[in-house]
Amino acid sequence: MPALWIAHVTVTDADAYAKYAELAGPAIAAHGGEFIARGGRFVQLEGKERPRNVVAKFASVDAAVECYHSAAYQEALSHAKGASERELMVVETSE
Repeated sequence: MPALWIAHVTVTDADAYAKYAELAGPAIAAHGGEFIARGGRFVQLEGKERPRNVVAKFASVDAAVECYHSAAYQEALSHAKGASERELMVVETSE
């Protein structure tokens, strides 16, 4: 089943986070991830608002989790830690 990688982010250091974004995109693509929403308009209806919201579609939960643990994504993530407050989840779709 396909899966969605859903990130809710507040950037606290734009320069460091830009380096994360530069490296994360190719790492996600290398694992078959395709961005379907990336920082666009949103309406927060419940919960904590984060100004940046990203959704990527993967072939499966396992593919998304493998991407997260990959060396390339972990290198990208090292630039986001301390430069953002984030929540990240992977959710299997019903397709």
